[in-house]
Formats: sequence, structure tokens, C-alpha cells
Amino acid sequence: MLVDAYQKGWALRYLREAIDEINIARKDSRAFNLLLDALKKIEMAVYCSLGEPLLIENIVEDFVERDLMPRGPIIKHLVEIKKTIKRLENTLHERLDNTFFRELDNILSIASKIVDLITSLCAED
Repeated sequence: MLVDAYQKGWALRYLREAIDEINIARKDSRAFNLLLDALKKIEMAVYCSLGEPLLIENIVEDFVERDLMPRGPIIKHLVEIKKTIKRLENTLHERLDNTFFRELDNILSIASKIVDLITSLCAED
């Protein structure tokens, strides 16, 4: 088993909450601060689905800070997700346009696919 039921539950919860926060922010531009929370939850959903979230986050952050591109396909995607999330966080206060939400939807889609794939491999308890 790649991930236990506890981690699977958190991964799915983070995704649900991120989706809800994004939907609220789409309807009310005054709720744009929810987008910061949603971005972090998207990232944490992926990390929880892969194992120990803080360890994975530290590894990914190290690659990003040192501007290194890893060789493995999973860590490559995690680094790209992290870079995209950082870019979106940095532009959040400047623009909330269709391009921003399109990028946000893309990152949510990728994260959802990763979480779905990994958690589907988890045996039901």
C-alpha cells in the first residue's frame, strides 16, 4: 500500500476544500484571499497522497530554492507544481483574470489526477 487511509483522507479533504474555496472566490472577488489557502491545499493534497507531507514538501522546496531540475518524473511534476503555485501566489494581488483562473484550473486538474491515481492504489480499509 502506497498511502494509508489517514493520508488518503487528508489528501481528499484538502482537494475538496480547495475546490470549494476556488468556487467561492470565483463568485466573489472580495474572497481572493481564499485562493492563497486553496493553492496551499492543492499542494498539500498531492503531498499527503504520496506519503509524509512535510518531508516531501522539504524535498520539493529544496529543488525549487536551488533551482535544480530533478530527473525523476514524479519529483519533476512536484517541482513544476510548486513553481506554478509560487508564481500564482506572487501574481494573486495583481490579477484575477481568466488567465489566472485557467492556470489555477490546470494545476488543480493535475493535482487531482495525481491524488486520484495514488489514492486509487490504496487498499480500502
